[in-house]
Amino acid sequence: MKPPRILVFDIFGTVVDWHGSIVRELGQRFPQVDADAFALAWRAGYQPAMEAVRSGGRGFVKLDVLHREILDGLLPRFGLDALTEAERTDLNRVWHRLAAWPDSVAGLTRLKSRFTICSLSNGNLGLLTDMAKAAGLPWDCVLSAEVFRAYKPDPRVYLGSADVFDAAPGEVMMVAAHHEDLAAARDCGLMTAYIERPLEFGAAHIKYVSPVAANTLHARDLLHLADQMGC
Repeated sequence: MKPPRILVFDIFGTVVDWHGSIVRELGQRFPQVDADAFALAWRAGYQPAMEAVRSGGRGFVKLDVLHREILDGLLPRFGLDALTEAERTDLNRVWHRLAAWPDSVAGLTRLKSRFTICSLSNGNLGLLTDMAKAAGLPWDCVLSAEVFRAYKPDPRVYLGSADVFDAAPGEVMMVAAHHEDLAAARDCGLMTAYIERPLEFGAAHIKYVSPVAANTLHARDLLHLADQMGC
């Protein structure tokens, strides 16, 4: 394998534990709420909300806006419709405070020693920057769908990431815990590395993480990816 120049990373579920982080924070704030169900329902609104942008049904808006719209729709279902505007705003920013998986910081640090490492997430720039600051994620560059005014799996995001670095698509490797993200990246000519995250949706909802032959690499976690890439 000819090594890539640039590694670009999906974030939610791949680098950070969105489900566990939201469940912990909701449990502290609202112990009466089924935090697992709330987290899953909030995330379930993610793709439909972005699809409205992808389909041209609405103009591009930041993921913070979409997360807030989904949240406002969820609150009555979980008995939280009395939350104030300030409380809703702060709760929506839980996505800025997501904790990294235990291997993420060490794995990224090792990968950074040899490669340029960069986020490539549907999260907006402010969200990703706040998250990196809070979780200690050592990015060389923070890239977001916001830069390209399009949401993955739109090819503009993958091809745009290569263009930022004046790289050919084949010089970039997309790293993600989601096969559909990697398939779209491959269609654009990127190399791909799958990261197993069986607990992405929580211990009660174990995720299928078997290899897909089309991926360039398959790793248990980011430390294992660093091993495979000689870091």
